[in-house]
Amino acid sequence: MSKDDSPMDEKSSGCPQFCSSNAELNDDVESGKGIRAPTWRHRLLGFGKKPDVTTEVVRRRKSIVAEAISETETRSLESCPSGYPQLSCFLSSESGFSLYRAFGYLHSRVLLQLQDELVALEKELDDLDRADEAEGRNQNLKRRRYDERRPRDAEDGFRPRKQILADIHQKLLEYDGLIVQAREMQTFQKPSERDYRSVRAYFWNEKPLSDEKEAGFIKKKEDIISLRSGREWSGFDGFVENTLRRLDGKLVRKLFVTQELRDKTKNRDIHYYSSSRVEKFVGLIITSIIFILLILPVVGMYKLTCADSSPNSTFQAIGVLIVFTLLFSAAMSLMTKARRHELFAAAAAYCAVLVVFISNLSSNGNGPVKKS
Repeated sequence: MSKDDSPMDEKSSGCPQFCSSNAELNDDVESGKGIRAPTWRHRLLGFGKKPDVTTEVVRRRKSIVAEAISETETRSLESCPSGYPQLSCFLSSESGFSLYRAFGYLHSRVLLQLQDELVALEKELDDLDRADEAEGRNQNLKRRRYDERRPRDAEDGFRPRKQILADIHQKLLEYDGLIVQAREMQTFQKPSERDYRSVRAYFWNEKPLSDEKEAGFIKKKEDIISLRSGREWSGFDGFVENTLRRLDGKLVRKLFVTQELRDKTKNRDIHYYSSSRVEKFVGLIITSIIFILLILPVVGMYKLTCADSSPNSTFQAIGVLIVFTLLFSAAMSLMTKARRHELFAAAAAYCAVLVVFISNLSSNGNGPVKKS
């Protein structure tokens, strides 16, 4: 092994980029380039943090490593050839755009075909069982091995029972597998109106496929399913994203668009927003609204009971309770995907909190005590 082939050289040759960066850093340190100046405390008072050459090298090295590991590659629409490649890139660029046909009609046709074949095999097996019983061949029904050893007369018109059961077994495997898959297809959610219209607009504007028959699948709206999962896109979520799209600007793009999403396309008509950031923003809005709906009725009922100690103030507070309970229920229903029992439980808990507050005010004398 020569000196040039030493293990040390093999290690260094494996990271030429970092080695060159280290050499540049050392040159900069020796020349004083890039080193931070002394702090004002050190210049004025004689103490403070002095510029440390070693610390500066480590800091810049970490900066280079951070830039290297944060660099990502994104498949952009413009980098794909027009046609199916570009259409595939668009449909996979956003989970809400992943719209495909479920072929529910074809699933039903094949299931009906397999079902009828199983019915015919079932009838054939029943006829064979009844024929053996009628002709006194009960041993064929009571002992499987006896039935398999005894050759069946071809003139009776029946196939061997083992062959019939084998055909039934094969058809059941096909039928059960397909019916389970069809059930799973039913669990896929339908695309939202916003996502469907976005994909239809892309087909209309870009015309990715030249053959209208091949591009016609997107028109089968009742048979289209979405691959979006794990994200509850209620009407309020779509409203927020549509609002962001209308307010599209530097601030909106900075807050809700990551660099990877910017690299997906240069088309200004296609908007991508970070789902996690939009979810956090929607959560912040919902939390703020719930907080307001908790504070406002409490303040209102407190002022009503403190301003007037008559029984009418209690009835007015109850009216405030009813109104804000309805508002809270409407907000939960419109802004979230809460189920009916969850909505009922949340409204009951909200109403209970306000009732406890009213009862506490009533027990304290409906307002401040007046001095005589």
